[in-house]
Amino acid sequence: MSAGKQEPGSYYVGVDVGTGSVRAALVDQRGVLVAFADQPIKKWEPQFNHHEQSSEDIWAACCVATKKIVQGIDLNQIRGLGFDATCSLVVLDKHFRPLPVNREGNSCQNIIMWLDHRAVRQVNKINETKHSVLRYVGGVMSVEMQAPKLLWLKENLRETCWDKAGHFFDLPDFLSWKATGVTARYVNYKLDFICVLPSLTVCMSLCSLVCKWTYSADKGWDDSFWKMIGLEDLVADNYSKIGNQVLPPGTSLGSGLTPEAAKELGLPAGIAVAASLIDAHAGGLGVIGADVRGHGLVCEGQPVTSRLAVICGTSSCHMGISKDPIFVPGVWGPYFSAMVPGFWLNEGGQSVTGKLIDHMVQGHAAFPELQAKATARCQSVYAYLNSHLDLIKKAQPVGFLTVDLHVWPDFHGNRSPLADLTLKGMVTGLKLSQDLDDLAILYLATVQAIAFGTRFIIEAMEAAGHSISTLFLCGGLSKNPLFVQMHADITGMPVVLSQEVESVLVGAAILGACASGDFTSVQEAMARMSKVGKVVFPRHEDKTYYDKKYGVFLKLVEHQKEYSAIMNGD
Repeated sequence: MSAGKQEPGSYYVGVDVGTGSVRAALVDQRGVLVAFADQPIKKWEPQFNHHEQSSEDIWAACCVATKKIVQGIDLNQIRGLGFDATCSLVVLDKHFRPLPVNREGNSCQNIIMWLDHRAVRQVNKINETKHSVLRYVGGVMSVEMQAPKLLWLKENLRETCWDKAGHFFDLPDFLSWKATGVTARYVNYKLDFICVLPSLTVCMSLCSLVCKWTYSADKGWDDSFWKMIGLEDLVADNYSKIGNQVLPPGTSLGSGLTPEAAKELGLPAGIAVAASLIDAHAGGLGVIGADVRGHGLVCEGQPVTSRLAVICGTSSCHMGISKDPIFVPGVWGPYFSAMVPGFWLNEGGQSVTGKLIDHMVQGHAAFPELQAKATARCQSVYAYLNSHLDLIKKAQPVGFLTVDLHVWPDFHGNRSPLADLTLKGMVTGLKLSQDLDDLAILYLATVQAIAFGTRFIIEAMEAAGHSISTLFLCGGLSKNPLFVQMHADITGMPVVLSQEVESVLVGAAILGACASGDFTSVQEAMARMSKVGKVVFPRHEDKTYYDKKYGVFLKLVEHQKEYSAIMNGD
């Protein structure tokens, strides 16, 4: 380890808050998970497209999961703690108490989740301004970002929420604040004492503010944007409600873990706590810097900018980095130092991909039969479907089973590269039969559609100036061998899987390792704690088939837009 600082047996804690659960891991200095635990978290959907959570419930789940992973461990060996989470909006009052984000007034439901689409009118209003900050989010802002959600709160919950609000957090920043109590520490040199001001300034991660709040790493906040969209009150008091002390991910916060938080988490007081990351960005950090020597990969002789990290769970996020800013229409960014310090980040994405696969499979008439057969074999439904596809493929490659069945996957709108939340899902080639074979082939076509969406994003990034040769996959869907192989075959690129499958947690632990001072840089920690586990190469002999299907894929959205024009025409 660097500079001889690291003691043998050092551990770091990574905590990942996803859409449905909190996951925690104890990770050693080589990036190996020593212990793992997860804990479910509550979700509410008070009406369609309104998705809410509770910050108190999430923090409690963090505490339960973290206490589990340190049982039997010498706590003196734990050096640092890092958090990542979904980019959901947490609302607290001036005394840091939860405020309701719903008309029902349920203050425990104080988080608007990332996938919430209530602010469609507000995001359209923002995009109509054509403000210059939009250039850094692919040209148009997403309804999943924070500005439209904030505007929705002001316009719809003025008295019960907006006027009472003291702090708006991105969820990753809320967690690091809970752990450290850091609002700000100012040194008064004239009086020679430290004055703690508990509610004037909140430390926020550069990652969340740059990626979801329009903050610029070099220029800071743009007053004119907030005034133009009707949120001029956020400019007051030097942006105290949304953050005015911004730190790079992995930076140590304040004096470390507070005694109160330490007791709740079961960790030693005073250990280093890092400025946080959004969950997908933690996954990118956990995989993109791996040492690939000896695996026969073309990226071995190429810069790290030739790699694309694909974090695929409830949604899929595509993380590409560059030395210079690259503007990609319909793809978020470029964001400076938002994931890897010193590099610009472009972030493509497909909304609710994991949820889409569940939706297609669980809504099929043959799903009860599938469940019963999978249970009898002690398999997951997806492991059973993969084996069933192998049975019915006969002599042909499994991917060829969808020659007459095609899916457009934007059931929740398109995040990238079209940036069109009005798009809908499409399926063509359905038959009257609804047996298990039909379900398996529909599942396959859905997985292929997601992979075609990744190819669509890659082509947009390369047309703008990126040069990508290798995919690095992590997240829940990367554990599905069919999902991985389809991404390799359809993009024509090798797919690298990490030795440690929980790469998002490794990324969170890397933050804690950096905050502890055990590494000289994030890049050093990435190289030491990320390792290649498996490489899946594309079947180039199937390229012609997938090129044809990709042509159909692009025709589907073209036709959908034509149908919309017909129906909306005079």
